Amino acid sequence: MTLSLGTDVLSPAPAATVRTRVTVPLEFADGYATTAEVLTFDGLADGREHLLLGLGDWRAALARSAAGGEAPLVRPHSECLTGDVFGSQRCDCGPQLREAAERITDAGGFLLYLRQEGRGIGLYAKLDAYALQDAGLDTYEANRALGRGEDERDYTAAVQMLAAVGADRVRLLSNNPDKAAQLELLGVAVTERVPTGVHLSAANARYLAVKRDHTQHTLDLPLAG
Repeated sequence: MTLSLGTDVLSPAPAATVRTRVTVPLEFADGYATTAEVLTFDGLADGREHLLLGLGDWRAALARSAAGGEAPLVRPHSECLTGDVFGSQRCDCGPQLREAAERITDAGGFLLYLRQEGRGIGLYAKLDAYALQDAGLDTYEANRALGRGEDERDYTAAVQMLAAVGADRVRLLSNNPDKAAQLELLGVAVTERVPTGVHLSAANARYLAVKRDHTQHTLDLPLAG
């Protein structure tokens, strides 16, 4: 679901409520460790089991924001089993998740782990799209060839989770302009877009270049030799 940022704001989603809060110590493969307060919810618009991870001193970040100061740092991160869990080199999702955990811990804010595999088309369809990419299509062409949208993600549930913890202003940790557009249309003020690092590998170079050129992701890639 790709939206264009305009002056209108969509009707607010119904309120979601916090279901469970649990403290979870996290340690990544490179040894980086942090602690998250993990929240689950009732009433999310799409009925999926999304998570909000409060990292660092997120309560202080919310208080600063409410007083007109800097907004909390927030990354809506779409689930990627192949990248986040298995370390696939075909995308940059795993390194982005690791980077986000540290940067949000340092700043205070939230990591939203969204169950939107394959830009919303699901795990099996994503792997079908990989097969089409191996035959020459790019990542967006492959989705279309499967009869799916280029990007079917909807951030309504993300906004509901943010509202449930009182975050109506965010600094958005993302290279994707559509995330900012959707959050703004749904009523969350994006005070700053903070790009992630560029996690380039031989296997994902074309993938990243297409994201930069086709959907204007903020990616400073080296020029082709």
